[in-house]
Amino acid sequence: MKVKALSSQISVSPQLSLDDVRQAHEAGFRTLICNRPDGEGPDQTTFVEIKRAAEELSMQAHYLPIISGQMDDAHAAEFGRLLATSEQPVLAYCRTGTRSTNLWALSQAAEAPADDLLRAAQTAGYNITSLRGRLLAANPEGQSSTATTERNAGDDAATVWDVLIIGGGAGGIAAASSLLARDCSLKIAIVDPSEHHYYQPGWTLVGGGVFQPQVTKRVMKDVLPSRCRLIAEGVESFQPEEDKITLCNGQRLSYKALVVSPGLKLNWDAVEGLPETLGRNGVTSNYRYDLAPYTWKLVQETKSGTALFTQPPMPIKCAGAPQKAMYLSAYEWEQQGDLGNIKVEFNNAGGVLFGVKDYVPALMEYVERYGIDLAFNSNLVAVDGPNKRATFEVTDGDGKTSRVEKSFDMLHVCPPQTAPDFIRVSPLADSVGWMDVDQYTLRSAKYQNIWGLGDVTNAPNAKTAAAVRKQAPVVAENVLRFVRNKSQTREALYRGYGSCPLTVERGKIVLAEFGYGGVLEPSFPRFIINGTRPSRVSWWLKERILPPIYWNAMLKGREWLAKPVYEK
Repeated sequence: MKVKALSSQISVSPQLSLDDVRQAHEAGFRTLICNRPDGEGPDQTTFVEIKRAAEELSMQAHYLPIISGQMDDAHAAEFGRLLATSEQPVLAYCRTGTRSTNLWALSQAAEAPADDLLRAAQTAGYNITSLRGRLLAANPEGQSSTATTERNAGDDAATVWDVLIIGGGAGGIAAASSLLARDCSLKIAIVDPSEHHYYQPGWTLVGGGVFQPQVTKRVMKDVLPSRCRLIAEGVESFQPEEDKITLCNGQRLSYKALVVSPGLKLNWDAVEGLPETLGRNGVTSNYRYDLAPYTWKLVQETKSGTALFTQPPMPIKCAGAPQKAMYLSAYEWEQQGDLGNIKVEFNNAGGVLFGVKDYVPALMEYVERYGIDLAFNSNLVAVDGPNKRATFEVTDGDGKTSRVEKSFDMLHVCPPQTAPDFIRVSPLADSVGWMDVDQYTLRSAKYQNIWGLGDVTNAPNAKTAAAVRKQAPVVAENVLRFVRNKSQTREALYRGYGSCPLTVERGKIVLAEFGYGGVLEPSFPRFIINGTRPSRVSWWLKERILPPIYWNAMLKGREWLAKPVYEK
């Protein structure tokens, strides 16, 4: 837990874990204030979990979430009220601590000299000088009598990045590495406040008892290209007409080309009661790093009763993941002789088992083998964890909806998903919030020097790591073409490739590989892997080969079976 004091009343920190809550209590803090919206990161503990842990220790906890770029005077006033009325000392947190520091400074501006607030923040490691004008406006007579050297956090004129990349996930790092493999002289920076990088495709196997969670997690700085700078801050807003972005600390960065790949947001709050019961009461999800081990624990402990698995409306990250969890769980129960005592049900908000029909027959064989009940057009809308009841909105053939309540002993949830908040409110977004790109070149539909890749875009492909592996070289080629002004060369094209290794049992996988329109795009000859049938070779690929390829090839700019193409 990295705590920085702003005053005797309040300290700030990055995102807290449940263990951090205990440490905060031991350190003497009596109130927590959360300024980070739920679902911003893959390892993020939700506020209700934090609040529950705090209340068990007789601490207060308050939720004042701030979307990057959306902080206003009302937020600052509410923060000031919470600080004044809560038991002290107070620990406020967000993704990095910057939003909490900004709120504190603005909430105190009427009473304290601006320079004193800026100095306190600077001492704690937060440069918020971009707020100086707002602080002085709130207290024009509040100029500190002590001389202060003001660092301009507005424009960083010293550097114009050749390529600025938003997001240090699979897409951002792979694109950076592919660019540097083509031209090592490029000045590239990745903007991401996360301390860790995750191999998220491995979480299915964590939930199936195959992997330990630690093998899917590495320190961010250890996986970045050596010639790429990490700027550990969040993005507040975009100014594409000026070729600039503004960070949460107020600093502005300039670029020649911008690559946007921040992933997506897991919208746990969209299901009523879900955040309050995650990780307990038999409710789990392989979509979060710290919950996947709980999935395996539940599978081992469940000997009878009802196990519900859910899938929300599209788009979601890895459309096969909800099924993967179900098949691996059912296989374990089968091996332990418990499957006959467990009702397994798949509640899918969509109308088909899988979006590419060629793979459905093999999947249906396992649905029948495990005795799985399929409930289509059934969308999870509420969870009552203590009473183990789940509520679904069911749509019939006439389009009429009704609510159906079901009991469960185990509930595996795939949460609804959206673009990150700071993308949805940006000029880069389409009408529903996803980054608007050309589906082939991955260039922004609105700005000629901006590209997107990965889960954040509105390209109609499956949102998988395999898609990113194909997209990164395309973006690298097209960005370099722009930066080096090679307009006479052809643009590289992405044809929608995605892969979903459907783990139908421990030791066998249906390897779905397809492009735009559901066209099959197998990577191997049929005599090696027939992707439409379960295969032990595919399992070996998923368990043994793909993780090293991810860490040592994809993130290193080695484009094995991922070279760009130039024809649709």
